[in-house]
Amino acid sequence: MSDVRVRMAAPPDWPAVAALLVELGRGVAGGTAADPTHQLQFAGHIRRIENVTLVAEDEDGVMGVIDMEYHQRLGDHRPQARVHDLIVTERARGSGAGRSLLSRAEELARRRGCFRMTLVTANWREDAIGFYERQGWQSYGSWFVKQLAADVEPGGEPARDDN
Repeated sequence: MSDVRVRMAAPPDWPAVAALLVELGRGVAGGTAADPTHQLQFAGHIRRIENVTLVAEDEDGVMGVIDMEYHQRLGDHRPQARVHDLIVTERARGSGAGRSLLSRAEELARRRGCFRMTLVTANWREDAIGFYERQGWQSYGSWFVKQLAADVEPGGEPARDDN
């Protein structure tokens, strides 16, 4: 097992982050990594004060990413942290990268004064659900989706044309 290092993401990390999004099936096209518009969007995203994007790396490069957002809830004066994505490449699963990313994100959320963290994962991602439970997370409620664009499925995947 190699040493896992967690650090804040930087603009040059976009190709590796895009590859992770593609690998997980997040509806990101393979050519996105080289697209200047997506590169600029990522650079802006990681600079926003309410966003935290961390990468895990080893001697072979970036192996995982976590993207978290702080936001205010009406019922509490403290912020809540929401994890939008936690992805570890297949080759690195079981290496401690996911645990390290989630632990560092939790540390930052506590430091920010957050009263809780949330995340969403699909019911069919049994390995991910087991991972989150082992990290002390609890299932809480349901997630509902209403499509607003006909060209994208609920998980972000491009819609299939069955005609």
